Amino acid sequence: MKYRILSLIGVLIFSFAFSSTSEIKPSENSEIVPKSTSEIRIKKSLEEKIADLYNTFSTKNSTMPNLSVFEKAISGYTKLEEAGKVSNPLLTVIDFNLSSKMKRMWILNMDTKEVVFNTYVAHGKNTGLEFAKNFSNKVNSHQSSLGFYVTGETYFGKNGLSLFIDGMEKGFNSKARERYVVIHGADYAEPEFIKRYGRLGRSYGCPAVPNKIAKELIHKIKGKSVVYIHKSDENYMERSSFLNV
Repeated sequence: MKYRILSLIGVLIFSFAFSSTSEIKPSENSEIVPKSTSEIRIKKSLEEKIADLYNTFSTKNSTMPNLSVFEKAISGYTKLEEAGKVSNPLLTVIDFNLSSKMKRMWILNMDTKEVVFNTYVAHGKNTGLEFAKNFSNKVNSHQSSLGFYVTGETYFGKNGLSLFIDGMEKGFNSKARERYVVIHGADYAEPEFIKRYGRLGRSYGCPAVPNKIAKELIHKIKGKSVVYIHKSDENYMERSSFLNV
């Protein structure tokens, strides 16, 4: 389990960084490559490796998140795994750029390169109607929170079996447990709700999933797997420590 993605991606960063400094000793007449150019080459090679990983998933599965969203999810997953916070090889990606009428949650098995689930997921009632637009880390905001989470333990509450998710990003989702932002099942997250109302129902900020698969889904991803909730939000994109060096 340890260093699963690092073996595919992280080691690449090290090898290129090392070769660009200590291993490469330019001769007296050789041209020294500027650091910025070297960094660009490393980044390009890393992007190519992630693209290869994405293609591997795509050849085995009929649906995947957008490549740019996948790249961001892998970036955070790699950092969390390197920090020793990951025990479960499943990576959950939620793309809140998409309409709630679409299956915008993917659960990816990073060992087998298979999509375990592709399903509907609700956002917070104060986040938007059909589309998720507004986000918060505040208690009682009833808004969804962006960023990277690590799944915790389960409990039984008013929504039945529920799963704690601990936000890893201060200022964006760090109050998830305090707010009881959890993964749980809901009737308003079923496709039948879309047929009746033209969109999914909304939660108090929880990424609620269809009741019919909730129990199985929760048991699959509990116990320190990674959840990434994405939106092309300028504030988050610029400030997230998981997306920026």
